[in-house]
Amino acid sequence: MTWKHYEMDLENRLTDLHERLDRGTCRAQASKRSNIPKVDGRMRSLGAAIEDKIVQQATITVLNQIYEEDFVNFSYGFRPGRSQHDALDALWVGLMGKKVNWVLDAGIQGFFDNLDHTWLLKFLAHCIGDRRMLRLIQKWLKAGVSEVGHWTRSEKGTPQGAVISPLLANFYLHYVLDLWVKKWRKRAQGDVIVVRYADDFILGFQHQWEAKLFLAELRARLDIFGLTFHPDKTRLIEFGRFAVDNRRNRGEAKPEVFDFLGFTPICSQRHLSKGFIVKRKTSAKRLRARLQQLKQELMWRRHLSIIKVGAWLRRVIQGFLNYHHAIPGNSAAVGAFGCRLSDTGCVLCAGAAKGMQ
Repeated sequence: MTWKHYEMDLENRLTDLHERLDRGTCRAQASKRSNIPKVDGRMRSLGAAIEDKIVQQATITVLNQIYEEDFVNFSYGFRPGRSQHDALDALWVGLMGKKVNWVLDAGIQGFFDNLDHTWLLKFLAHCIGDRRMLRLIQKWLKAGVSEVGHWTRSEKGTPQGAVISPLLANFYLHYVLDLWVKKWRKRAQGDVIVVRYADDFILGFQHQWEAKLFLAELRARLDIFGLTFHPDKTRLIEFGRFAVDNRRNRGEAKPEVFDFLGFTPICSQRHLSKGFIVKRKTSAKRLRARLQQLKQELMWRRHLSIIKVGAWLRRVIQGFLNYHHAIPGNSAAVGAFGCRLSDTGCVLCAGAAKGMQ
């Protein structure tokens, strides 16, 4: 069922939905799965039924009032009043203001697909005393997926594309990761910074030995809850105000870099004072993938008028500027985006200027 179809008799449908929820007879519907490509070439599965989305949004409104008081400050993903730029700014302040010499760039492999239902319901039961709410969430977790006419039961993971999934992910990582990291950091001998956005998180350490100890202990803890580090997205690198000089003295190359939320922090120097500064630029991998995607979309839209293509292209470029231009020192990458887009060779790119005026 589409939104337009549901809207035709909206008031009666919502009244009926409310009554079924009140009686406890509302059933979760299987998600019709659709796959969209990710930046790394893999596919992301999305899908959720309309009525479930409506109820889930109402549930989020209620649960946010409970958990926003408990969530830790270094958690930024999918929380009211917090954005990706807030997480990026917090990371920058930590790298600049704390004694960070090593950075742990960590990611959990298939987190949304491997989240354990039993553990999640135990975590939710800590603050939710209403058994009806817990049963409703359990129904969404077990609803399953409909793909090419075949229904598959969900034994673990959250339904990607469902409105409730990001909040459930935060619940899970709040108990599995955040509270544990908060306690671990208090007994650390050196400075430790941490920023988490959904299942991606960055930690900075003053001492290499503490970073290695943390990594080993966290790997063991994640294993308890059925999670593992992503082998390609988890690494410990030398990064900070002394990294350039230390590596040069050892005859090694420049410090490695890492990507976080579409940006690449780089160890650099200020132009005038020559002091240390962390510069940030748009991730080259993300930029290439986005440009390639736009090339394909422009080809699909070449039958449209120049005015329509220009209006669409304006929204694309404005969205990119709004996100990436908000980072100081990233003007070169922002300019390169427009230049590379115009270099695609597509006549529409040049002609679309009319729609952008």
